[in-house]
This record gives sequence, structure tokens and C-alpha cells, in this order.
Amino acid sequence: MKEEAGGLIAEIKQKIRLLNGIAAFVVVTLLAVIFRYLFKPASEVLHFLPDISITLILLIIVILVFIGFYLWAVVSKKVIRSIEDYKNRLDHILAVTRDLREEIYGDILLEKVMDSSLALTQSDSGAILLVEDGALSFKTAKGARVESLPRTIPPGKGVAGWVAGNAKPVRSGDVQGDARFDPEIDMLIDSNTRSVLCVPLLMKTGVIGVVELFNKKEGFYTEKDEEMIAYLADQAAISLVRAKFFEDQKNYEIHLTDILLEAMDFHVPEKIGHSKRVAKYSNIIARAINMPEEEKKRLYFASLLHDVGFLKIKSEHCFLKEYFVKHPVIGYEMIKPISFYADIAPIILHHHERYDGTGYPGRLMGDDIPIGARIIAIADAFDAMVSTVSYKAPTSFESALDELKRNAGSQFDFWLVEQFLETISPEHLS
Repeated sequence: MKEEAGGLIAEIKQKIRLLNGIAAFVVVTLLAVIFRYLFKPASEVLHFLPDISITLILLIIVILVFIGFYLWAVVSKKVIRSIEDYKNRLDHILAVTRDLREEIYGDILLEKVMDSSLALTQSDSGAILLVEDGALSFKTAKGARVESLPRTIPPGKGVAGWVAGNAKPVRSGDVQGDARFDPEIDMLIDSNTRSVLCVPLLMKTGVIGVVELFNKKEGFYTEKDEEMIAYLADQAAISLVRAKFFEDQKNYEIHLTDILLEAMDFHVPEKIGHSKRVAKYSNIIARAINMPEEEKKRLYFASLLHDVGFLKIKSEHCFLKEYFVKHPVIGYEMIKPISFYADIAPIILHHHERYDGTGYPGRLMGDDIPIGARIIAIADAFDAMVSTVSYKAPTSFESALDELKRNAGSQFDFWLVEQFLETISPEHLS
């Protein structure tokens, strides 16, 4: 965008110089005419000017002034139009950049980059290819021949391959005559492909992909088009790396959670499957109260890991009260240092608090207890009562519901118990 701004400034300077030239011409002409008639020495120098009447002189002056004003208006309009056009494109680019920075999912991000590139340049078709295992892979494409494109292309093949290999953009108005053009790869529409604009997605580590556009709807791709897409590509590259980091982090979170669940089931056989069932019952309550999606996700992982503290307690001690009461704090201390678990740590810490303030470890009361912890307390107690795989003898479905009712308002949040009772059914136990 710096280059584009520099080009606009140069254009404005050129037009201002033209205006200065017009003004100078008018002034010099007027002075020449005035000197011709008012000063004798000047008249000898300007003897080539014909004798004319004062009326004609005034008429010439008026005409020259009007010509100056007209040219000034024309040039001013062009300057203003250039500034407005630049502002509109800059606003568009900034809006797109903001949108890209907020997007955390790679596939959606690629679609947004593709759509924005086509809109900004008024192109018929285009594609985004990313470098994978030394080759370029099509990640998203728009055009009539999309279905017949190869999944990957070898290094250096086609315009896209050349751009990826040389880390330089290509802007061509005659692709059929360009030796780098390969119809099998670089043609997303049909045999009428005329022009191409391809820019690299660059990071400090090198090229991570390319954005390739075809057939600008009006005319050919300009230097400004290239500058805009190059800027967009820079922002897209940063956003893609961030999105990949986020996806990798979520992947680590899922795998680490699975590992911890397996370890918990192995460590405390009496609780096999307990955490997953608690997550299921917690989700029933979350849906009943229309909990926001992000909070639901936090609740889900907190439910799965609410008993993770037992991993640091010997198996034979897990159901002794003096050790049992320590597992929320131990679980909290285990989970809190892990960045993607940090926001669920308070839920794990307080899932054994009681609504009346007599629970542990913080003796919190009522709404001071995180809502996720209040939900897990209900789901945890319900599963402990009805599960056939438990350290306690199971009770019937109806008896478990009666127990929740009796303790609503003292041990459990009355409103949440109400929501659970209205939603839960025997089918949920399977």
C-alpha cells in the first residue's frame, strides 16, 4: 500500500504542477499585454504584439480567466476523484484485513481471501495454493474448470509454480504468449483466458503459497491491482500462520484430553467413563439454559477433566475422604499452567462447592460459584447415583431425581436442578 500511496501522491503533484503552469501562463500573458500599453520600454521589447482596443484586451483577460477556472475545476475533480478512489480501496482493504485477523479457522480464512481478491480486482476466477511437502496444493478455487484441476502441482510448474519458486509476483496481459503459463494448471475458466495476476504469500521463512487471479473483467491488471493483492497476500500469510497455530493448539488440546481421560480410567477403574457421562449430562443442562457456544465448549472440557486431580492421588486412597477432598485443588494446580486449559481451571477447582456455602475448597455460596462448576456438581452427583460403574451402589433413575430435588437450594443451584429435571430422560443413560 505504500507504493500505491506514493503513486497517488506523484499523480497529485503532477496535476498541481499543471495547474501552476496554467496560472503562470495566464499571469504572464496578462502582464505582457499590460506592459505593451503602459510602459514604453516594454512596448519596444514587445513590439510584435499588435495594437488592439482596451475592450479586446479585457475580453482576452476574461477568456483566459475562464479558461483557467475551467482547467482548475477539471484538474481538481480528477484529484478529488483519485483521492476518493484511493480512500474507498483503502477502506475496503482495511475492512478485509480486520476480518482476516479475526478469523481463526483456516478453511474459512482461505475462502475470505479468495472472495476479497476477486472483488478487489474484478476478476473472473482465481485460486489459492499452499506449499505442502515441496509442492503446491490447491486449497480453494473459483472458476468453471475447478473440478478438473489437479490436486497438487510440482515445483516450478505454471505461473503459480514460478511465483512460488522465485518469490516474485507475475502480472501478464497476454498469458497465451507467456512461457510460464500452463493451461492444465493456470486456466480456471476456458480457452479465453487472457490475463493473470499471481502474487506470493510470503513469510520470513519463505513462500508459503500463492494467490492467482485470472481475467480482469475490464481491461488488464494494473500496478495498483498488484499492489493491493500483494498487501492482501501479506496479511493473509500472517493470518494463515496464526490460524494454523490455533488449529494445532486445538488438536493438541483434544489429544492431551484423550490421554488424560485414558489415564484417569486406568488409574481409577471405579470411574471408567464417568467423566464422559458427566460431560453429556452437563451439556443437557447447558442446552436447556441456552448457554453461549464458547461457554459450552469450556464446560465440556471442564466436565471431562473435573476429576483429573485423582491422577496425583494413589488409587487406594482416592475414595478416602481426607484425600478425596484434595482432588479439586490438585486438578486446578495441574491444569492452570496449561494455556489452553487455563480458563477451565476455576470450574475444576470449585465443582465440589455447595450452593449453601458449606462445600470445598473455597466455601463459596450461590452465584459466587462459577456456573460451570454448579452444573458439573449436578451432573457429577447424578452420574455417581445412577452409574453401574461406580464406587457406590447404583440407585434408580427416579430415586436419583428425587435426591437432586431434596438437595436443590442447599447442595445444588435450585434453578439448574429444575432445568435438568425438565430435560433429562431415562434414554440419556444409555
